[in-house]
Parts: sequence; structure tokens; C-alpha cells
Amino acid sequence: MAERSHLRPYPAGQRPGRAPIHLVRRRDRIARPGDDRHGPECRGRGGGWCGRDTDPGCTGELMKIGIIGAGNIGGNLTRRLTALGHEVSVANSRGPETLAALAEETGATPVTVAQAARGAEVVVVTIPFKKVPDLPAGLFDEAAEGFAVIDTGNYYPRQRDGRIAGVEDEGLTESRWTERHLGHPVIKAFNGTYAQDILDRHRPAGAADRMALPVAGDDAAAKKTVRALIEELGFDTVDAGGLDDSWRQQPDTPVYGLREGVEAVTKALAEASPTRPEAFRG
Repeated sequence: MAERSHLRPYPAGQRPGRAPIHLVRRRDRIARPGDDRHGPECRGRGGGWCGRDTDPGCTGELMKIGIIGAGNIGGNLTRRLTALGHEVSVANSRGPETLAALAEETGATPVTVAQAARGAEVVVVTIPFKKVPDLPAGLFDEAAEGFAVIDTGNYYPRQRDGRIAGVEDEGLTESRWTERHLGHPVIKAFNGTYAQDILDRHRPAGAADRMALPVAGDDAAAKKTVRALIEELGFDTVDAGGLDDSWRQQPDTPVYGLREGVEAVTKALAEASPTRPEAFRG
């Protein structure tokens, strides 16, 4: 599979060749890439609970996975990952009793946020960006050795999060800011993926219309684990570099929301500008 680990940035202020995807106001739309809200598109099915999904290529090791956040992305990852046979624990800010329907549908175990990472080999953090500092201390104390953390978050200063100094003044990428608060390396993935695509657009390896997702992070072993899991979910991956390069897949970049294959995703990453768009400044 083609991949690109080092991409040359455009000079500051230069516009990419592809028009960025513009977001509409939150109340006027059903979904956006990486959206963590609840919504009607969460109700699709990602496969039955009565056994491992039979999609070709689903041959990875079964894992224990903790998901923190049960909105669009978290809910649909829960559906697909349980369908693939993984043991999933899922948590939200409102408590496990509010996840009874999702648990009944999927077989996932509803837990508190503090319990979500216990024994987990992969932990998915898919909550509003501004809520990351509110996660409990010691969140990963009981995670499995060598566990990987997936960060799906996006910074929306005007639509939701308000101004965050670490991003605006220090120039941190969004996932670097998240990593600092979590105290553990993160892998940035799914932040530009429409939630419904997790259910509807997975394809077997080699399919002509198989989508590719960018994956950024510094921890090579964790990145390998995350890329293998995404491949198992039915998507190709493109190595988007380290976390300091992850601005290439932040909101309003060419790759954000792109539903294309490896070649187009690699090209879109290369065309990104490091200048934060005005619409995404606080």
C-alpha cells in the first residue's frame, strides 16, 4: 500500500490547490467529519453482535478496546468494533446507565469514564476538544502494557470550544495539546471522517472505492497498531507524519472530510497550508 511519511509544507499563507471543505452552522446540519454529537445518523448498524464480521481482511488479533465518548464517532466505532469481535468498553460523561441501548445493540460494556481504559490495548478519546482537561487523573493507570491512544478530536473555537491558548498562542497542533493533557502519546485518526462512513463505507482490501484515512503520531508502535485496526475496519491508511505534522488533517484542510483513496489523500496532505484558517481561530 502506498504511503507517505514525509510531506513538504506549503509556505506560510499560501493557499492549497484544492478548495477547503466549509462547515455550515452546527444547528443547520446533521453531521460533520469527526463530529462527537449525538444525532440520527448514529442509529445505523455496523454488523451483528452474534459473531465476528465476515468482511474480507478482518483477520487481526482481537483486542480489548476502551472508547471514551459515545457520540457519532464513538457510537459508530463501538458498533463496528464489536461487530469485528473486539471486546469494547464504552463510556460517556453522563454515566453507564445512559448507554443501555447501545450496550444492548452491540454487546459493548457500558462503564464510567474512569473505568474505560482498564485492561485496554487501545483507548479511543472522542469527546469535545474543550472537555479533554476534565478527564480524570490516572485515566490510563490500569491500561494494558504498550496501549495506544487514538485522538479523534477537532478544535472548533467559534462553534463550540472557545479560545484555547495552547493552540492559539503556543502554536500547538490540536493533538499535541490533547497529548499534553492526557500525559500519554496519542495517534490522530478519524478526526476528518464522517461518522456514518464508519458504518457504510468500509470496503475489503483492494476494492477500487476503498477510502483512505490519514494517521499522524510519534509513537511508531502505537501508530502501527492503530493503522492495522483501521485497515481491519475496512479503510486504507496514509502515514501523515508525527503529531507536529498533524495540522495537515485539522479542520478546513484539503484532506478533512475527503472520501477518497490513498493517492488522493496523500496529495491532499501535501497541499495543506500550515496557516490556521481564520474561521478556525478563536
